[in-house]
Amino acid sequence: MSHLILIVEDEQDLLHTLDYSLRKAGHRTRLAGTGMAALEHATQEPLPDLVVLDLMLPDMEGTEVCRRLRGFPATRKMPVLMLTAKGEEGDRVGGFESGADDYMVKPFSVRELLLRINAILRRSGQPATAPASAVFGNLRVDPAGQKAWVEERDAGLTHLEFRLLNYLLERRGRVQTRDVLLKEVWGGAADVQSRTVDVHVNRLREKLGSAGAFIETLRGAGYRFRAQPGRGAAS
Repeated sequence: MSHLILIVEDEQDLLHTLDYSLRKAGHRTRLAGTGMAALEHATQEPLPDLVVLDLMLPDMEGTEVCRRLRGFPATRKMPVLMLTAKGEEGDRVGGFESGADDYMVKPFSVRELLLRINAILRRSGQPATAPASAVFGNLRVDPAGQKAWVEERDAGLTHLEFRLLNYLLERRGRVQTRDVLLKEVWGGAADVQSRTVDVHVNRLREKLGSAGAFIETLRGAGYRFRAQPGRGAAS
């Protein structure tokens, strides 16, 4: 199936290489060389199915582009793969904290890039597994619409954040290790292993506000969604 990929890269040679490789793989492409152009192209119909985003752009950081995409209702759940020469752990964590779904460091393998893109697209196209809406304390979850509300306030979750929440909620009362979450929620494709899970769980808790306490941390084990809304959270 052909998907529309927005490529955001200011190095023209690399931009054309990515464009050629993705089109050769059967995808359609849209190109941008600046952050502002990326934001403009990301909101044009038809909307891109995924964004390949460089971090170092001439007008703004790629992390800022990602944050703005997450702030627009139309692009809030649009998958983002960051592709950059900045490979320090702090850079990667910052990328995930800004809302990226995956992170690759240059130089990179085109084959691996295509595999990661396909993995993200496959995950974003999968419906949540819960058959009906669920209410847990002050949290309400709609799997079909991939939305969650806390005290009737939209939590504003991305697709990946919703998958993480729904996976934990469906298995409430049971500990889920970081390795299991990476495999089941990320498909094993994320570059920053256990730290990736920690960053996303922390961001998910922040968005859930008071309902974030339902997600308990078990030191040395992983995470667990409370079995009952009224129980105290583990620290």
